[in-house]
Amino acid sequence: MMSASTGMLGGARAQYHLRQSFVFLNMYPLNRPEGFVSFASQKFDDKGRLLDKETKELIGELLDNLIALAKRLKIA
Repeated sequence: MMSASTGMLGGARAQYHLRQSFVFLNMYPLNRPEGFVSFASQKFDDKGRLLDKETKELIGELLDNLIALAKRLKIA
């Protein structure tokens, strides 16, 4: 799960609500790393390309963990 916001919290409230829904639906969320991109408007250029190195690394880690979760659940 990942969210982006122009503010400081980076979508934390939205993610919290989604996690509550996942429990009800008995889903398997990817819990780590938590992906909060705060001040997102400052991390992209005018064409929508991500410029922020830390955010790129976070996305890479999220994707690696998603692949590992899919393999554990035998979805891949």
